Amino acid sequence: MSRRRSSSTPSTRSTGCSPRILLARHGRTEWSVKGNHTGRTDIPLLDSGREGAKLLGERLHRGPWADLPGLEIRTSPLVRASETCAIAGFGERAEPWDALMEWDYGAYEGMTPAEIKAIRPDWFIWRDGVPEGETLAQVSARADEVVEWARSADRDVLVFGHGHILRVLGSRWLGEDASFAARIRLDPTSLSVLGWAYGAPALERWNDTGHLER
Repeated sequence: MSRRRSSSTPSTRSTGCSPRILLARHGRTEWSVKGNHTGRTDIPLLDSGREGAKLLGERLHRGPWADLPGLEIRTSPLVRASETCAIAGFGERAEPWDALMEWDYGAYEGMTPAEIKAIRPDWFIWRDGVPEGETLAQVSARADEVVEWARSADRDVLVFGHGHILRVLGSRWLGEDASFAARIRLDPTSLSVLGWAYGAPALERWNDTGHLER
């Protein structure tokens, strides 16, 4: 059975391997460690999150990532993402962008999956969504905005964001429905690259945390 693809899939490119999106998820916070849904609550990084951001920055400033020509950088304005961006060494170059903010979890903000399932045993966020917050379609529309921006010129882009919005962004880059994000896990302070293969959108790198193993 073929996977369902959205009719509003952002346009693809037929040439080259650029532009690409480099995705950086923010470092660890108290809530990310505990598993609380952290949407718009502005929680700072833990010391371990700041250390992870430093290691991520060191990686992005060397090897194939260093001095990418014309690199544009944007970050979620929420402090856990913007602080990760700044510690990684990109704060002065980054433009805050609301499109990169995390899913607004509404009534489920701050709750763990176990707490939610205590009242809704069959709940699955990628199917059921959240009450009083954003719909998955709204999150998908924000991701599409990022994809269209990234593909608007021949240069790579680097974005600092959050787990669920970046997973949706990866899904939409591939032309998949936003619910495909359920299948692509993304850890704190990970590095991913959305690129191209044979002229079609592809995952060039996903959930790479090798820089944290030091």
